[in-house]
Amino acid sequence: MNHLLTRLRKALLIWLDNKHHQSPMDGEDVRRIDLIRILPFIFLHVMCLGVLVVGVSWFAVLFALFTYLIRMFAITAFYHRYFAHRAFRTSRPVQFLFAMLGATATQRGALWWAAHHRTHHRHSDTEHDPHTPQQGFFWSHMGWFLSRKHVHTEADSIPDLMRYPELRWLDRFDLLMPVLFATGIFLLGGWLETAAPQLGTSAGQLLIWGYFISTVVLIHVTLMINSLAHVCGRRRYATPDHSRNNWLLALLTLGEGWHNNHHHYPGSARQGFYWWEIDISFYLLKLMSWLGLVSDLKPVPAAIRENRGVMRRRRNKH
Repeated sequence: MNHLLTRLRKALLIWLDNKHHQSPMDGEDVRRIDLIRILPFIFLHVMCLGVLVVGVSWFAVLFALFTYLIRMFAITAFYHRYFAHRAFRTSRPVQFLFAMLGATATQRGALWWAAHHRTHHRHSDTEHDPHTPQQGFFWSHMGWFLSRKHVHTEADSIPDLMRYPELRWLDRFDLLMPVLFATGIFLLGGWLETAAPQLGTSAGQLLIWGYFISTVVLIHVTLMINSLAHVCGRRRYATPDHSRNNWLLALLTLGEGWHNNHHHYPGSARQGFYWWEIDISFYLLKLMSWLGLVSDLKPVPAAIRENRGVMRRRRNKH
């Protein structure tokens, strides 16, 4: 019992402050999953069963869709295209705003996310790829980030981002934004229960749908790019990896499913290279550029877009 309490105490410190993460020891199986450390991830899924208690309303479902879409945009447009690939420019306040919004998706901080994604591009579908499907579906989908091997932020991969203390702070306390987000939703639901009873919602119902269900769906749809977009779909470009274009994943992820396009030319702000390839994240970024919130959306050079042959493996450009 004392051993269990000690482990729980250590886990609590890790959940609250990432500086307490311990590096794997020599000889330790780095692919081993520490069940106590990942209890928050398990908790997310268990709480979805709360729908059996709080029920459903049309408002709660629409609110869940809204929180899914706005956070998916933060992940695809900013965590991925901006922080990982620097595919456009923005101001420091907007950068921080979307880093906070992305953190509410409960996929850890922007620095951790971008660092591992850059490693993925450097070593895509090799033994050094953090989440190649060649290691099996479970590992590529979620085993990789549940293991001790990928707990830490690879600072050497993101020197351009490590210079921002506010981003380092978000990365260190990455559980804070999801907690604040969930708390805000709970309070909003409680207010609506009395202020707008015709909506048929409540504090608990809005929390379950707007945070827990929305977040779990968001996480797994995002992870499908790792586990499925290198397995299912079509290959327009003969890239050195196994990336594929998948129109269904593109719709679900607001444009990320055009994965073979992306691996062909990672530096583009647009992943749907042709007009018929729907890329909602790019459309929203274009709108933001008209409003002056972002700039320098990097295009795909025509010569590269039309080149269907094998292209050498690129390092990420920061």
